[in-house]
Amino acid sequence: MDDRFNITYITIDGYVEMHRYRYLYFVIMFTAYILIICTNSTIVCLIVIHKNLHEPMYIFIAALLLNSVLFSTNIYPKLLIDFLSEKQITTYPLCLFQAFIYYCLAGSEFLLLAAMSYDRYVSICKPLQYPTIMTKTTVNVLLLLAWLVPAFEIAVSVALNANIKLCSFSLKGFFCNNSIYTLQCMSSVAMSLYGVFVLLNIALLPLVFILFTYTRILLISYRSCKTVRNKAAQTCLPHLLVLIGFSCFVNYDIIIVKLESDFPKTARLVMALQMITYHPLFNPVIYGLKMKEISKHLKKLLFQVKSH
Repeated sequence: MDDRFNITYITIDGYVEMHRYRYLYFVIMFTAYILIICTNSTIVCLIVIHKNLHEPMYIFIAALLLNSVLFSTNIYPKLLIDFLSEKQITTYPLCLFQAFIYYCLAGSEFLLLAAMSYDRYVSICKPLQYPTIMTKTTVNVLLLLAWLVPAFEIAVSVALNANIKLCSFSLKGFFCNNSIYTLQCMSSVAMSLYGVFVLLNIALLPLVFILFTYTRILLISYRSCKTVRNKAAQTCLPHLLVLIGFSCFVNYDIIIVKLESDFPKTARLVMALQMITYHPLFNPVIYGLKMKEISKHLKKLLFQVKSH
């Protein structure tokens, strides 16, 4: 605590032997960050440039990949600065802001995946009504809700936490997520209940909706012809793979705080680094390889680059 300016400083204490491995950490994470930015941005640009990709499914994919870029930009620059700094510290307001962005984007990811599952459901189960249901206005409303609903709900949580007294000033992780609650002197029942409400609203309910829509798609596809089954497999499998990967990431984020005292520091660091690296890199690989139209444009781009 700096009493002259009334600033609360927090030490980031999640690194293992920083003095020995700081440059190795920097090179690995800088490389990962560049790959995340390049791979996600490339597919987003392809979707923006090519008119045949201006369909709801591809627009939602672009939004999802943009989320990955924003998610990584919220974490990686601060990490890279910490690797080259003698002291790994942050202020409590900055920590709250990073946690706010982190959970806004995590919540919007679930809502975007829910919107994508609804789009696939209408496309496969109600193909004749698809043009009238999935209009440009519908897509824009779904995108706005996916970003604004988590932002509003998480903002309330951050505002309630802003003035809570801290009894610890050492963060066990290496970026600010729900581990900031371990810094507080005591947990509030009201805050815990609100946290459950937010989790239910922007994660569990969208997840239930996604599972319901894909179950319906599976049942209808099973009863339909081979063409419908192939279409369902080609467009739904990438979304399901992304959903499974993201659900594992969220489960880890929730569980790690509960097991904090029993979890070895090295294992926690390795798993957290994997968590912020794999998922943002996984999305563009899945959509770039598994979505036929995106894959086609990606191959053309790579061929042009090679020919030059």
